Amino acid sequence: MLDIETFDNAKGGNVVYKALSHPLAARALTALAERAGRIALIDLDGLSPALLALAPALTVSGLYVQDSQSIGKQIGGHIARPLTQLPESQADTVLIAAFEAGRIAARLARFAPPNVPVLTLDEARIPAHLLSTPTRYLAPQNFATNFAFFRDDDALSTRLTTANYWAGYGATALRFFHILFDSQGAVLAEWEDEAPTGPGGYVVDSRVVRARFSLPPFTGQLFIQAVGVQGHDVVKYALDSFAPHANPSLSVTHDANAWPSLRFAGLPAPAPGERVTLWLQNSHAVAIPAGAVTLNPMGEDSHTPLTQPLAPFATTAIDIAALLPTLAWPAQIEVRTGRHVVRPRYEVTRQQRTRIAHVNVERADLQPDPGIKTLAPELGRGYLLPFPILPRGHFKTLVLPTPMAHEETNTPLRLDIFAPSGEKIAAHFLGVLPRAHQSLTDLDDLLPPDALPTGGHAELVYDFRAGGEANGWLHGLFRYEQRTTGHAAESSFGGHIFNTLMTYKNEPQSYTGKPPGLSTRLFLKLGFEGFASVCALIYPASAAWLAQSSTDLELHGSDGASLATRRVAIPCSGSLLFRPSDHFTPAELAAAGERGYVLIRDLTCRLFGYHGLETQDGRFSLDHMFGF
Repeated sequence: MLDIETFDNAKGGNVVYKALSHPLAARALTALAERAGRIALIDLDGLSPALLALAPALTVSGLYVQDSQSIGKQIGGHIARPLTQLPESQADTVLIAAFEAGRIAARLARFAPPNVPVLTLDEARIPAHLLSTPTRYLAPQNFATNFAFFRDDDALSTRLTTANYWAGYGATALRFFHILFDSQGAVLAEWEDEAPTGPGGYVVDSRVVRARFSLPPFTGQLFIQAVGVQGHDVVKYALDSFAPHANPSLSVTHDANAWPSLRFAGLPAPAPGERVTLWLQNSHAVAIPAGAVTLNPMGEDSHTPLTQPLAPFATTAIDIAALLPTLAWPAQIEVRTGRHVVRPRYEVTRQQRTRIAHVNVERADLQPDPGIKTLAPELGRGYLLPFPILPRGHFKTLVLPTPMAHEETNTPLRLDIFAPSGEKIAAHFLGVLPRAHQSLTDLDDLLPPDALPTGGHAELVYDFRAGGEANGWLHGLFRYEQRTTGHAAESSFGGHIFNTLMTYKNEPQSYTGKPPGLSTRLFLKLGFEGFASVCALIYPASAAWLAQSSTDLELHGSDGASLATRRVAIPCSGSLLFRPSDHFTPAELAAAGERGYVLIRDLTCRLFGYHGLETQDGRFSLDHMFGF
């Protein structure tokens, strides 16, 4: 397990981790290790465990601390010595584990052994032209980074879509820096591109990249950094996987979540006739040792290790059936990664069709919360996990709740089903599901065939009628199957308290503030090359809220210019399934172009959305949307 701190829900992201794990910083640390020889490592602020985990090439002759209470403790695999012993060091170099520590280095140099250079982590800074905030190196905005699964192998291509949403926070000159790694972790290409000056769309198409750099077929990962940002320090995107030729595959998935985790969950076992491939991508410049990543059936303490190491920044395909041959859908799998990877992707292949989805971060900090059982009546149904029901004449909808916390032993759940009008048409108690459950719900078993012909939505909600516990981190996997073509898509996400005036801990959440300032800002990309955009928009409400939403669909061009706005009203607890072509003319959509997008904006409530693409031959994709 990597001894690093990444993301904490109370503190947010660890900027030091981002600064040390950046691929360019990793190169600089390797070069530093080669020329520094044996180092005396001075740890004033507790950075040495992360530094040594991410830069194992450093040769440490001794670790020195200033805090007298730390003397004799093991830190980063070394016994901490008092800083007063530094003059006795036989090291070739003194390294202070801190950035922007030039003044400290100058003062400590007088205590270093004679003729031994004193360096700091400023030796491993990324280039100045990649800093958004040059005056403060550890500003979060300097490390607005992420990874994406990226492939172009003649059968399937990938297309990353985002927008310059930083322009809305005052950014005026945004650039994107990219590094493309192949399956072995070697760099295939490295480049920068200018972003639109306004809040325009931005696309990285694997076919364009492959042609631009004359690359062979590849499967790997794309590192992306936004430079010149303000406000947001996270790169969010949608990733389409598609076949530009005869292959009938199509899928979309959400951004990778830039923070490594100990565990991920929500990986489905293969159904009969399916192959499930876990795409494991090393997020660091240090190899993943053999056995460091394990898989186990959810709720079972039997772990199957990956017996092959994985090189820095490499990508490997893991056949789930080869590792867990007796496990079948609807069983689900827990992936223990020891903080080596960001959120992995998985690919389901059935006949000639593939679909890609993602697993989710499993929380280590959550315990059952008894307060959820006694929520104030003003919070209504409390935590909700909304998901769309596609038009039932054409699609099957399947629901699999997924445990998503280390200490989650059971989950008491009910399924509430709503028409687009907001009318609740059914409710079904799922029971108190054990961690190892395989409780799959097919909505065909709960609804008559003629119900919801134009779609609707459902919500998973806690229900304690038979006991059980809850932690607020409610998750589920939702699978959609086209009844005639066999094409399928799936998505997974977590629950929140939606649209209540009263609050519980940090809920309900919004993009701009707490109630009554709940609002919506969702990004809907437009279609391209015959793939048409589609959106399922849901107005979930834990308790009574406004009778209808006041939702603006704002069409933006590739340069960010606002081209047209249409207002729609969604009933409380209702939904709207729409295409941009339902609300904008062909001329308006043509003016927006393939890099244009629809910004879904509402100042009266928080909406939840799913987006995807569809084709005339029955292909479709679906995953949850991102907002900013």
